[in-house]
Amino acid sequence: MAHPDIPVLRELGVRLPVLAAPMAGGPSTPQLVTAAWQAGSLGFLAGGYKTAHALENQLAEVAAAGAACGVNLFAPNPVPISAAAYRRYTRALAGEAAPYGIDLAAVPLTEDDDWWADKVDVVLAARPALVTTTFGIPPDPSVRALRQAGIPVGITVTSAVEALRAAEAGADLLVVQGSAAGGHSGTLTPERPPEPVDLAELVRGVRAASTLPVIAAGGIAAADDVRRVLAAGAGAVAVGTALLRTGESGASATHRAALADPAFDRTVVTRSFTGRPARGLASRWTAAHDHEAPLGYPAVHHLTAGLRRAAAAAGDPHRVHLWAGTGWRAAREEPAAQALGRLAGFAAEGG
Repeated sequence: MAHPDIPVLRELGVRLPVLAAPMAGGPSTPQLVTAAWQAGSLGFLAGGYKTAHALENQLAEVAAAGAACGVNLFAPNPVPISAAAYRRYTRALAGEAAPYGIDLAAVPLTEDDDWWADKVDVVLAARPALVTTTFGIPPDPSVRALRQAGIPVGITVTSAVEALRAAEAGADLLVVQGSAAGGHSGTLTPERPPEPVDLAELVRGVRAASTLPVIAAGGIAAADDVRRVLAAGAGAVAVGTALLRTGESGASATHRAALADPAFDRTVVTRSFTGRPARGLASRWTAAHDHEAPLGYPAVHHLTAGLRRAAAAAGDPHRVHLWAGTGWRAAREEPAAQALGRLAGFAAEGG
């Protein structure tokens, strides 16, 4: 079996070149991360959106299970929104909120950094195997503190230009995210979402620009996808959408059902749920609001968060962010270990 070609993963004894990517908002549970470790992989807790205390508790749960894990954090890189644009979008969404008795006009315009400093303190204390960041280049003091504590730092990039910036910032490795990935794009320029590029081609371009090890992600749905991306120079791949329907995933029942529903037949990149580009299943919401959705993260995320939670609880998929990569059709109801092993299975056949 081909092992991952990344120093920190070799040191941990990780055997599978297919990792469990972080998925913020609930899917990346401690159970999913622990299952990945027990299968010979490495899973990532998603630090985004949750409080520092909640992240601390999840890290403790994984440690109690005897598993190693990585942690992903949202690097501060806000996309401010004007009060006028915020009010306009609030009015545009009023009809979506009305069935749930939610008054969006009462949701204040909120700009924050997702408790960055507090979460860095948590990971410094917990010492996970690896910390990755997305949405931006993390502050220099944070990178230095993590590396001085012996915690390798990976920065998410979506181009060779961004890879050079990450290397200059002190990254130990790169998470190269292709445009086919589900959920938020890690681009450093959310006002200009990445152009569609084959993930293997993107990996080759990044490796030509930087010598840093690469974990690649985005649209990986089959063992052949894994083989192609590793052959292009990635040391490992990370999968998220492929794990959304597994038994250990924390994805909502509404999200799981939509992934298997033939009525949802394509994905789109939309900023209509959070104010930042993200790929998910096309729905009545995206059709109605894509054209008017402003840039504005995290303000738009906070505006719609309560509505999305209510819709998920009610089984209403058309008012939920159904994050999914382009390979969503391959997501199966199965144990996470089986999904990871199936995607790495090419290696047993001669990889």
